[in-house]
Amino acid sequence: MKYNADLLFIKITFCYKLHIHLFMGLVMHLTLQQLRIFESVSRLGGYTRAAEELFITQPAVSIQIKRLEEQVGLPLFEQIGKKTFPTAAGKTMYEASLDILNRVDTLKNSIEELKGTVKGALQMSVVTTAKYFLPNLLGAFLQQYPDVEPKLKFTNRARVIERLMNNEDDFVIMGQIPDDENLEAYPFLNNILGIVAPADHPLANKKNITIEELAKQRFLIRESGSGTRYVFDQLMKEHGVKIEPYMELGSSEALKQAVMAGLGIAVLSLHSVQLERDVNKLTVLDVEGFPLKRRWYAVHLKGRKLSLVARTFLDYILTESHKVLGVKYE
Repeated sequence: MKYNADLLFIKITFCYKLHIHLFMGLVMHLTLQQLRIFESVSRLGGYTRAAEELFITQPAVSIQIKRLEEQVGLPLFEQIGKKTFPTAAGKTMYEASLDILNRVDTLKNSIEELKGTVKGALQMSVVTTAKYFLPNLLGAFLQQYPDVEPKLKFTNRARVIERLMNNEDDFVIMGQIPDDENLEAYPFLNNILGIVAPADHPLANKKNITIEELAKQRFLIRESGSGTRYVFDQLMKEHGVKIEPYMELGSSEALKQAVMAGLGIAVLSLHSVQLERDVNKLTVLDVEGFPLKRRWYAVHLKGRKLSLVARTFLDYILTESHKVLGVKYE
């Protein structure tokens, strides 16, 4: 019996060492770029979206995934209809890639912190309306810290929330925070919403316009998932008013252009229409209960350890936003 037990131990030990040897051979041939591409395809569910996120071509993504599959010796993805799903091997690889990439990022952050240098990537997702002020803040910040490499993704509120919950960014910038106790939110700037109309609109000089009067106008609104659309829907619900939108548009810029073209009126952040108001292209209607004063927030999951770069930029927008942007944004 002892002989058999010893033989079994030798076999197990040999197999274990063989697996370790094979695994290390695989790891030695992997590159961080391959892991980043693989992680992006897995998370986003497709080669095209991964290419867009990483700012590379779709063929480049396909080539790297193919090379990775050749090294593993198994398919990592399968195509079902128009969607890409990870195989069993792909799921295992995904968990490993997350661990490796997180450790590499932690190592880079630790080294930069030891150096005391504000340097490296700053990853943020931002709701589209914030594009009218965030570049100004970021530009002023980069003048002080030129070695920071910002990576911004402008999208609607629904997608920002998705990235927030997946912990994909250092933090996100948004106006309406999800009701979730696992979030850390930092208010840093007023977000003022008004009813915007062409300068020659019939209601332009009227005072104290009621919501009921407003409901008779042609309304242009953002798409579902937008923060501005969310505020608009909540406001109409509170007043018991039902509005059939005249047109639904996919960005604040498109909404603004449509209003200037005389197609209707819209709820817009006053950050986005300052220039047009200055040149008398647009006006803000005097509506009861408006303008609505909301806040802009920097948000991340509780417990997330921010890098030195992310902490520095967060501190910057909390303390310097009003100085950089000026009183016209208040």
